[in-house]
Amino acid sequence: MFQPRAKRGSLRASQLLITHMNDTRLFVGNLSYNTTEDDLKACFAEAGVVSSVNLMMDKFTGKSRGFAFVEMASPAEAAKAIELFHGKSLHERALTVNIARPREDRPPGGGRESRGPREFRGERREQGGYGQRY
Repeated sequence: MFQPRAKRGSLRASQLLITHMNDTRLFVGNLSYNTTEDDLKACFAEAGVVSSVNLMMDKFTGKSRGFAFVEMASPAEAAKAIELFHGKSLHERALTVNIARPREDRPPGGGRESRGPREFRGERREQGGYGQRY
């Protein structure tokens, strides 16, 4: 996929990236934490050629986050995969399967930015968290 670079002084690079709706990339949710990329590849191969599987892992624990992206070779195979697997069980979990949407822009810091700097969030405390108790 072609992604142009942002020029210096222009909008943020993430705002300039051209995101194409990819009808072959599927979101697969409600996965068991024991599901592997190989399990998904074998399962989705029933619908056609699987180009790639990307199981999302937690960066701190290394465990599965319970969702993945599966890319099929063609839009027809992706549509067939949705028809075959949406609501079907894999490892005793009903799968959610649909066309993946582009990732939405989020504020940096996990959304905490809207609270403002720490020193402006109310009264300034001169003492630690225990206050006047001791």
